[in-house]
Amino acid sequence: MAESVEAPTPRLATELPSKYLPAVGYRDLPEPQGLRKYMGASIILTATALGSGELVLWPYITTQAGLGIVWLAVVGITMQFFLNMEIERYTLITGETAVTGFSRLWLPWGIVFVLGAILPNAWPGWASSGATVFTFIFALSESAVPLIATIFLLSIGLAVTVSPVIYQTLEKVEGIMIVLILLFVVTAIVVATNAGAWAQVVTDIPDVTGNLPGVVAQLGAASLFGAIVFAGAGGANNLVQSNYIRDKGMGMGINIPNIVSPVTGQEVAAPSLGYMVPTTTENERRWRQWWRIANWEQLITFWFIGALLLVSLSVLVVSTIGTNTDLEGGLGFLQEEGAALGAIIGPWFTTAFYVAGFLMLFSTNIGVIDYVSRLAGDSLKVTFLKKSTFWSESKIYITVVWLMIIAGSGIIWTGIEPVLLLVIASAGGGFVMAIYSVLIIILNCRTLPEFAKLKGWRLPIMVLIAMFYIAFSLFLTYQMISQGPASLT
Repeated sequence: MAESVEAPTPRLATELPSKYLPAVGYRDLPEPQGLRKYMGASIILTATALGSGELVLWPYITTQAGLGIVWLAVVGITMQFFLNMEIERYTLITGETAVTGFSRLWLPWGIVFVLGAILPNAWPGWASSGATVFTFIFALSESAVPLIATIFLLSIGLAVTVSPVIYQTLEKVEGIMIVLILLFVVTAIVVATNAGAWAQVVTDIPDVTGNLPGVVAQLGAASLFGAIVFAGAGGANNLVQSNYIRDKGMGMGINIPNIVSPVTGQEVAAPSLGYMVPTTTENERRWRQWWRIANWEQLITFWFIGALLLVSLSVLVVSTIGTNTDLEGGLGFLQEEGAALGAIIGPWFTTAFYVAGFLMLFSTNIGVIDYVSRLAGDSLKVTFLKKSTFWSESKIYITVVWLMIIAGSGIIWTGIEPVLLLVIASAGGGFVMAIYSVLIIILNCRTLPEFAKLKGWRLPIMVLIAMFYIAFSLFLTYQMISQGPASLT
């Protein structure tokens, strides 16, 4: 009788820390397909950015300080491009999210970033702002804002609850909205902006830069910092780029199951732990291809579209209503801009502007609810709920969605000014970015294969980015301690 032979135990990777989370095995990188296959991996991140910085904060700041200040917005979105690529780097090689990687360094980091996503966004400036712009379309009274915002929040919750594969639904919806927004912006640029305003973007830089302390004093450090944070996605939002490229099937993310609806989809209760790529000639070749594809996708979908919209909307506001330091805060300047566009082109264009603005803010509503819930679902399932057979990542996701909707609706009914809510969210997001910009450097320098580590010219850039977020966070902390929380606004 032949003796049974035991199967060899799979070799576990030693590169990833396994003190707090289980060790993972080795697996080769999949062969990448062409760039077209992965275009759109950053579309939800881009759509989430539209309504906060691009439509509201930077155009308003431009009316106060002039177009020369827009260079800070371009700096902000450029910093986020490099930050996003380091978040993608870890996921492309491991299939794990960056937050899971942070939890490997110290288990409570997962909870820290869940709170860092939920707490700033429990103040739903994006929802109340969207409802306010919706009232402009139909000339409704301001008292309708809480009801409209609540209806839209509930509709988002119902839509994601019944979507079989949530990422695919969101990518399609957000993609359609971005196409419509781009069509409007291109039309507005052609018919309502002038060469002089575009020239000011460059010619006014020396004046604004030379008076930067005065601009900070005029706008408030928290408002300006928040706008730089929101020039792009901002806050914990960037961390969820890990989840988006994973759901898009990029790199090792192809091995991780998608989040599905607990109602209509087939759930997987296991935590989304990943793999490690062994160092071989073939894996190095595939990595170079993946890295090139990921960079181009992010550069086109996130950086180019985001920077184009941000600068264009700032030029548009100056071309229509100019700079006016007496202009009140809030969303009143959008009404003035819409009326000015109607006077230049026709009343129909006022409505078109409000519709485009609403679409931007609605896309932000969807993106924020999704990213907070997605981050919470992944982080909690991998750490504190990893042994639960009931709490799948999908169930956690849907639970957080509805908790945010209920809490956000309650806050909206208090009547707090929408722009104030956006400042609170963006300032809080800056603190979160200060933490994870340091952690992603540590993770990508220490734990990845030599061929994929963060090194070369990108390393000093990442160090400077981390120093920027840390410096502003320390300054805001000092300001709050010395002058009180009211100093933020």
